[in-house]
Amino acid sequence: MAKFDVKNHILVPKHIKLSEKEKQELLQKYDISPRELPRILKKDPAIKDMDIKRGDVIKIIRKSQTSGEAIFYRCVVVNA
Repeated sequence: MAKFDVKNHILVPKHIKLSEKEKQELLQKYDISPRELPRILKKDPAIKDMDIKRGDVIKIIRKSQTSGEAIFYRCVVVNA
C-alpha cells in the first residue's frame, strides 16, 4: 500500500518557508516579533519534510472565493 502524502491533498494549502530577509521584512512591516505570530508545530504534516527550525516563519497561501488567494503567516514552534 502506498504512503499517503498530505501535502498533495487538494484541501492542504501551499506552505513556503520565508528566507531570513523575508522574515525580517515581514516583522518590520507589521512592527511585530515572531512571538506575536500564530504558531505552527514543526511536526505539522504539511511542513515536516521541509528544512525548518524553531523560529522560522511559514507563509501559507490558501485559495479564496472572494479574493483569489489569502496569505497567512505562522511561526514554527517545537512544542505547543
